[in-house]
Parts: sequence; structure tokens; C-alpha cells
Amino acid sequence: MTLKPLKRHEALKPLSREHHHGLLLAWKIRSGLSKNIPLERIKTYADWFYKNHLIPHFELEETEIFTILAPNHDLVQKALEDHKRIHHLFSKAADLDSALPAIEKAVNDHIRFEERILFPEIQNHATEAQMAHIEKIHQPEDFKDNLDDEFWK
Repeated sequence: MTLKPLKRHEALKPLSREHHHGLLLAWKIRSGLSKNIPLERIKTYADWFYKNHLIPHFELEETEIFTILAPNHDLVQKALEDHKRIHHLFSKAADLDSALPAIEKAVNDHIRFEERILFPEIQNHATEAQMAHIEKIHQPEDFKDNLDDEFWK
């Protein structure tokens, strides 16, 4: 028997759209690496994305979304460890040969974990009041990409 995917609550859809852009970051890194684009160009874009999109996204998740579950919940602890690892990987500028593939994998794996495991768990435990609060504080925004150097094309 195949389980039907859980329909995403409206309040979480903007976060899922942000996850889509994060998956595109991972794809852009993979694409740049496969085309032998100079690593500094890829890292410049990745750093821009990290500063403008990942950091605010992580902060919102940590302060408003993960708190729906208990702080010691295993899935919350894994998500927080992932965030810490991703922050650490972005701070490693010295060895781009290892940092960029690690960033790509960590971002991709983390987003898939949140979408497939953590968000359904949060959605199953959240009250309608909690979801209404999320919807109120986090409205979807038009994604603004940095197209100064489209190395992935």
C-alpha cells in the first residue's frame, strides 16, 4: 500500500517555496562544478544566497516553526544540527574544493529532510492557532535572484 503524500498546510507553503530556491542553489553549485567554473565565482553566488536567503530562513524556522515541537524533539535537534553544519560550511572559505560540494550536499539533504520528515511532523502537531500565527508572520515574497553572474547556464 502506497501512502498518499500529506498535503502541505497553506501556512507552510511559503517555506516550501523557499526550500525550492534552496534546492536550486544546490543545483547551481553542482552545475558550476560540473562545468569547471572557477570556484570563487560559485562561492560568491552561494555566499550571496546564504546571506540573503538561508540565514533569514533558518532564523524563522528556529524561532517560529521548530518551536511547535518540543525543543528536545529528535527531528528538531537534527534540523538545528543541520543548520549549524551549514553555517560552518559557509564560513570555510579556505578550501573551496571541499567546501562547495559539502555545501551542495548539506543544503540538498537538509531541505529534503525538512520537506519529507520534519514539516509533516510539525504539521501533524500544530494547532490551527499556531498555523495562523505562521501565516501571519511569514507572507510569501517574490524571490529575487542574483543574476550578476549566471555561471550555471
